[in-house]
Amino acid sequence: MPSSLPIDPPAARSLTGVLPQLIASVSGRADWFAPARSAIVIVADGLGRGNLTQRAAYARFLTERMTKRDAARTVFPATTAAALSSLFTGVRPGEHGIVGYRVRVPGTTSAPNQLTGWEHDGLDPRSWQRAQPIFERESAAGRRCFVVSRAQYAGTGFTTATVRGAEFVAASGIAERLALAEALADAHEGALVYAYIPELDVIGHAHGWESDRWSAELEALDAELRRWDRQLAPGIGAVLTADHGMVDVPAHRHILLGESDDLLGDVETIGGEPRMLHLYAADGAADCVASRWRASESDRSWVMTRTEAIDAGLFGLVHPDVAPRIGDVLVAARSGVAYYDDRSADKKPQRMIGQHGSLTDQERIVPLVRLGAFA
Repeated sequence: MPSSLPIDPPAARSLTGVLPQLIASVSGRADWFAPARSAIVIVADGLGRGNLTQRAAYARFLTERMTKRDAARTVFPATTAAALSSLFTGVRPGEHGIVGYRVRVPGTTSAPNQLTGWEHDGLDPRSWQRAQPIFERESAAGRRCFVVSRAQYAGTGFTTATVRGAEFVAASGIAERLALAEALADAHEGALVYAYIPELDVIGHAHGWESDRWSAELEALDAELRRWDRQLAPGIGAVLTADHGMVDVPAHRHILLGESDDLLGDVETIGGEPRMLHLYAADGAADCVASRWRASESDRSWVMTRTEAIDAGLFGLVHPDVAPRIGDVLVAARSGVAYYDDRSADKKPQRMIGQHGSLTDQERIVPLVRLGAFA
């Protein structure tokens, strides 16, 4: 087991606790948040705490509101599919089963995309994601629950897998999404509302989080949140968080795995994403694959077997049905690199600059900025 593998502090707040604490806040029993009559969680996709603090000049409102305690750790892997599944079920990937961006279906060589591959890859959102969504449970108990997001996400497999039970309300721009979230929370006592903001993540992937375009988008979001917070109706509590942070990896830091690359020996399928690979080995070859990758990559990545990762608790408690979904060998980037299977004819993913998925603090620590009645 890599001796330098980072382990979460026992007292660290987890992204899995956010929704349970919001629900408790409307009953006056929360540990993290003050009492509120309704609660809103805003997810700014890709806005890690490190990204936010390093661009504080563009986010004066958010950074002024954020104290040292206003942070949480997202799950491993630090990727949207795993993190949002954990946020909306309250359990870690080893239980809900969304253990990466691309994950092999046990017994096959297929590694579907866990965000967009549900429909065309035949994943059942009600069984592949194994844990009951919090919104489904709460709505069955009589609580009004709402999702405010872009129309394109309505009815998708991932939406069904993670936020079924909530009423989906489509809105285009950020200002419209925030206004609708506030109106729903104000109109329905005890409501739980989720507002999704993907804009920073989209820009970060395309241009990098250190780009001027990303900073400008952060500045615009910060200004909108300042205005929105000032007009929130009394008693509505809101928290802004994220699913993961982001690391910029320029093209010269890409590690391209070609047809004759020794690192691909005995590897049948590559899953995960560029900063956190799931390597699925031929039968009996996992130890050889791990040894080969450690010899080559241990100076810039954590390399571990499935058993080592499970024993270290990286995925939380791992259900027996979920264990085979995890790669035989995991490669989590420690330095600013990303791994690509260069045998693929589709080179579009190699144009991505902002990336995430691994164990670094930049990718795993996210903000918990309190707004409204929580401030």
